Order: sequence, then C-alpha cells, then structure tokens
Amino acid sequence: MNLKTLPVILLCILCFAAVSCKDDVLPKPSSQLRLDYPEAEYAHFENDCPFTFDMNAQAIIKGKPGCNFTIDYPKMKATIYLSYKPVNNNINVLLRDAQKLTYEHVIKADDISEQPFVNSQNKVYGMFYRVNGNAATNAQFYVTDSVKHFLDCSVYFYAKPNFDSVMPAASYVKNDMQRLMESLRWK
Repeated sequence: MNLKTLPVILLCILCFAAVSCKDDVLPKPSSQLRLDYPEAEYAHFENDCPFTFDMNAQAIIKGKPGCNFTIDYPKMKATIYLSYKPVNNNINVLLRDAQKLTYEHVIKADDISEQPFVNSQNKVYGMFYRVNGNAATNAQFYVTDSVKHFLDCSVYFYAKPNFDSVMPAASYVKNDMQRLMESLRWK
C-alpha cells in the first residue's frame, strides 16, 4: 500500500460511512388529537341560596361568600364562576356590567354571538354569549327575574388562550353552562 493513496482511501471510507449512516426518511402517519370526555350526567344543586340549578355531576362545586360559586373541571383545567347579586333598583347597572364584562374580550375575540334566553313560566330571562377566538373566556351568560335576582356566569381555562387547543373542552363546558342556565329556578 502506497502512503500517497492512504489519504484518498481514508477519505473515501469516511464519505461512504457518512452517506450510509443516514436514516431513511419515512412519512409520519396522519393522526389527530383525540380528547374524549365522559358523557355529561347532571345532578340537581340546591342549598340556602335563592336559586337552584343542574350541574355536571363530575364537576366540583365550591361555595364562596354571598351565594357565589366556582365549578371546577380539573381534567380540563377550567372553572365556571357564578356570581349572585340581589336586585335593588339597580337592574340597569347589573345588566350593563355583565355586558361590559363580555365585550371586554372583543380585543382578542374573533366573534361574539348573543343568544337571548326567555323562560316566562319560571321568570328566568337572560343572555348567553359565545366568544370565539383567543379570548380568556369562551362562554358567559347572565340571568335575572328583573325584580329580585341577578346571576352572571363565565368560564375560564387555566391555559394560554388558544381557541384551537381548548375548543373540545370549551364546547363541553359550554354545553354544561347552557344546561345550568336552562335549569335555573328562583326560590
């Protein structure tokens, strides 16, 4: 073996080794994230407060002073906040505050849709808001009897507002909020 050809042979071996060690490029199989949530089962909630409602039996409710509540969904990192306020000739202020809270999200929201709610038989009137886009909340509502009671409700997720990521959980919780609103009764 000639010393002059040794570097050429070593260079050829290195090039061959470098080219032959690459992994084959394989296409990734197509897949989608699957988030399965259990079918909602509802339980009737009642205590000393002047209202009752149905809530998801798997959620955890915690009472706060003044008939205010949080309903936690730990697996979804979401919390529904319920705030009760008695009406004392201030219905216009309460309505304005509830609407203002919703429309503060217009900066990040792509769309806010309003769905009026009327249950004349039980004197429950209100508005349900769907907030689409990367807003902090995806759904809110308020209900009142216009004389004595006012309740507002919103959901917040403990994650960066990315609508595509939280959409399955937001849809699930939104359905629970609609059930809560539709089942609400004043005492």
